[in-house]
Amino acid sequence: MSDMLNLPAETRERAGKGASRALRREGRVPAVVYGGNEAPLSIHVEEKELARQLGTGHFFNSIVEIVVGGETLRTLPKDVAFHPVSDRPLHADFLRLAANARVHVEVPVVFDNEGASPGLKRGGVLNIVRHELALVCAPESIPEAIHIDVTGLDVGDSIHISHVKLPDGAASAISDRDFTIATIVAPSALKSEEGDNETPVGA
Repeated sequence: MSDMLNLPAETRERAGKGASRALRREGRVPAVVYGGNEAPLSIHVEEKELARQLGTGHFFNSIVEIVVGGETLRTLPKDVAFHPVSDRPLHADFLRLAANARVHVEVPVVFDNEGASPGLKRGGVLNIVRHELALVCAPESIPEAIHIDVTGLDVGDSIHISHVKLPDGAASAISDRDFTIATIVAPSALKSEEGDNETPVGA
């Protein structure tokens, strides 16, 4: 699973745009912790530390323990708003995790052993339909990535969710169909004469 992150915070006494701008001038980012059948908690965190954790590449799939007022809150990051020009974080939302909670996450897909795929070795192309999988799992079981082995796959073969072994305790958030994750196509099939770029059936 992804590493647990620790994020020190302080409570926000004042709300509103003016107060938020003042915090940002001081190198702080306003944020809110919500959910868990409790009232939302307005906090602010250090911009540099938030940016560092965002740079880990697995921030949104990690449990973030927010330490505020001597209390530790187990949370899952849900959203970060960025400045459209500078890309600085402007605001963050964290979901408070209750005991025995199950969460919805988007986990990246990694394809392994491409050199062992006859279709790819003969010039076929791995056409990835879903770069991430929507999963439901316990916070402690969030995987960093879902690895899919393409050994033995040839041109025309498809990988569906039913072919993927998910980690223990994790399930696909889409349960009503056996959707396509990737296909191996011949180079000439990437663009048909009609310019048909429709998503494959079941995606």
